Amino acid sequence: MSDKRNIKTYNKPAGGWGALKSVTQSWIQSEKPLKNLRAMLKTNQDKGFDCPGCAWGESPESGLVKFCENGAKAVNWESTGRYVDPTFFSKYSVGSLKKHTDYWLESQGRLTHPMRYNAQADHYEPVSWDDAFALIAKHLKGLHSPHQAEFYTSGRASNEAAYLYQLFVRAFGTNNFPDCSNMCHEASGQGMKPTIGVGKGTVTFNDFAKADTIFVIGQNPGTNHPRMLEPLREAVRRGAQVVCFNPLKERGLERFQNPQHPVEMLTNGSEPTNTAYFRP
Repeated sequence: MSDKRNIKTYNKPAGGWGALKSVTQSWIQSEKPLKNLRAMLKTNQDKGFDCPGCAWGESPESGLVKFCENGAKAVNWESTGRYVDPTFFSKYSVGSLKKHTDYWLESQGRLTHPMRYNAQADHYEPVSWDDAFALIAKHLKGLHSPHQAEFYTSGRASNEAAYLYQLFVRAFGTNNFPDCSNMCHEASGQGMKPTIGVGKGTVTFNDFAKADTIFVIGQNPGTNHPRMLEPLREAVRRGAQVVCFNPLKERGLERFQNPQHPVEMLTNGSEPTNTAYFRP
């Protein structure tokens, strides 16, 4: 996978044929196209799984396709046919890996063995599962109190894995569970508590269809949660005011072409996703 940057000016709306092209590329590059097609069609379905692409929740819309470009990429990356075995880590030191882009690192594939970092050699080295668990137990047993440990979890972990993980930690004797949401939302939560009395958002999906005015402040939905673009566009269409404040001029907050609308795609149409855009 090349580290070459291919960044060009993009004057088209968010979504559209560009999104379809990008999804197709990631789908083919996953090396498991048939398996991943079945996986994508289960994304956000009642008998499927929650999309790992973002935190946009369960929306009431029905249909065979309930994912966006980012969601499709996330599924293809998670279910890739590429694997990173111990040979890879014997070839690359941690210092050399730091010189590569995140995209290149992601494209190498999934781990096949538990690995332990050797600081003297600056390489990750394979260990058996028994040795890995024994090392973890040694460190945990060496603590004076379970509360000295913090158990960081990933926002991309499955619900099943997260459930088992928290059972293990609570059995150990603590509930120190900092995770990615702390970094993303701790600051906003602290600001919201004295303002509205609760540190979490109070907006529901139904609010988008009923609100007269929607403020989008400092969000990049086209990048972080593209499924929000259609509710914004529908709000503008029915006459609501959608006011955006963002120092970044993101295309998703300007115009959107829904890849799931055949007529719109064939006619190359698009609609605005805001009524006012302010760049402080």
